[in-house]
Amino acid sequence: MRLRIALDVDLVDEITRRAGPRREVRSSRNSCGVVSIEHERHWDNIEATLGGLPDTGHEWDTDSAAWTRRQRHADPRRAG
Repeated sequence: MRLRIALDVDLVDEITRRAGPRREVRSSRNSCGVVSIEHERHWDNIEATLGGLPDTGHEWDTDSAAWTRRQRHADPRRAG
């Protein structure tokens, strides 16, 4: 099925960058590319944060279960 839609210029540029500039490649990829582009962006963001936290020096290092329980009860708006 063909569908004519208007896409943001930045999104079209990103699809072209990821799929390649050739029209037939872009056309075949657009049907799933538009859907998967958010998934790829999501993973790009996750990968960008890898290594962002140090390995030690956190409140939860000694007893993560106790820290989690305290967090659940620290905010009265939560049902924990």
